[in-house]
Amino acid sequence: MFDQVVLAGGGNRCWWQAGFWDVVQPEIGLKPRVIAGVSAGAATACMLYTRDSRWVMRYYEQALRHNAKNAYWSNLWRRGAPVFPHYRIYRQALVDIFGEPFAKLADAPEIRVGVSHLPRWLGAHASVAAGLIAYNIEKYLRKTLHPTLGKTLGFRPEYVRVQDCADVDELADLIVQSSCTPPFTPVLRRDGKPVLDGGMVDNVPVGALDASPGRVLVMVTRRYPRPQTFVVSHGDQQRLYVQPSRKVPISSWDYTQPALMQTAYDLGRTDGEAFVRRLPDLLGIAARA
Repeated sequence: MFDQVVLAGGGNRCWWQAGFWDVVQPEIGLKPRVIAGVSAGAATACMLYTRDSRWVMRYYEQALRHNAKNAYWSNLWRRGAPVFPHYRIYRQALVDIFGEPFAKLADAPEIRVGVSHLPRWLGAHASVAAGLIAYNIEKYLRKTLHPTLGKTLGFRPEYVRVQDCADVDELADLIVQSSCTPPFTPVLRRDGKPVLDGGMVDNVPVGALDASPGRVLVMVTRRYPRPQTFVVSHGDQQRLYVQPSRKVPISSWDYTQPALMQTAYDLGRTDGEAFVRRLPDLLGIAARA
């Protein structure tokens, strides 16, 4: 039914995708050949084929139980102590979650993870500043589904196959590179070159898709000024976009309220149930588009 799937980034908001998938996948027999993701969308894609969502939520409940803040400003005066705890917690979580079942990913769909390479005409620090400004303009002012400012500035995408990672450490590095968002993470390097969150180019990475005809399911994680579900024709492809029915009730980098992961997940399940009921009509719309 859907040959390819796109999972947008969004940090904790991607729990909505997990809830949506857990309902929709068994109902319609969803078996994509390719999944494209950035940031936490890429982590979610890997989770769908290695772990039960509820197991991972229980893991985060334990991992975050002693983390009271998203910023420890007193660490500014402590050498080697990070102000933001996210990078340490996130990377360790990826290793813990995907370490034991890592081999399962060999039999998963081809998962393509997007990272953003910095403009050649800017240094690393200037690129970070320019990229974050462009990203927030697109997010809060233009509310563009597929942004253009990052590409205009010279950010370049690279899409890396999860199946090319030799072990869980390489996988964890790839996902945190795809999620690299200073100051929550340090500026990270891939093959010696600094990279940033794949969302700097496009948080909804349709550029990673094959151009082959067919249907694509695109799962975003924030609300755009569009219907909850809508179809975009791209050549011989029919891309069916679905977004949350309301704002997902958790911030992307909030590491202090793990209980809200369940709330986001439950919203995804509710939206998934509605999607399954409407799917025949949606496919009819796609056929006419």
